[in-house]
Amino acid sequence: PALLDEAAREISEKTGSKVVGHVCDVRDADSIDAMMDAIWTHGPLTGLLNNAAANFIAPTKTLSPRAFRAITSTVMDGSFQVTLAAGKRWIEQGIPGSVVSNLVTWVWTGSAYVVPSAMSKSAIHAMTMSLAVEWGKYGIRVNTIAPGEIPTEGMSKRIKPGDEAGARTK
Repeated sequence: PALLDEAAREISEKTGSKVVGHVCDVRDADSIDAMMDAIWTHGPLTGLLNNAAANFIAPTKTLSPRAFRAITSTVMDGSFQVTLAAGKRWIEQGIPGSVVSNLVTWVWTGSAYVVPSAMSKSAIHAMTMSLAVEWGKYGIRVNTIAPGEIPTEGMSKRIKPGDEAGARTK
């Protein structure tokens, strides 16, 4: 929480807006509901950015069921549960809202060693298309972005060890 409080303070100072941090386990629906209740005490949330990510860079054949679930519960389940918690409140209160979910380009291209993450991000893409149709009538916009790889040394070491930073994007 200390790092979260520090980030909230820094953003508040730079933007002049009040920023309040909330701790939540996105794999736990009760934790999400408690967070949403806490947010709503300050006023309704108007926008949600789903940026949950998790992955083990490993050959798929080596992943255990527990490893697979650790990734999918964070990325897919977490994004769905947070979106649902916000959406239910917006619909019940007649408040328009906006959801943007961060995808990966692997949704369309595939990539080695990221199967559980790619599967989860594909599910978020399907959720987004379905909710855009279902929730549009409530004034809730649901969209995705997939900015692609950001060529950093850390990313290159994890995705394809031995490549120079950004080699995959060249």
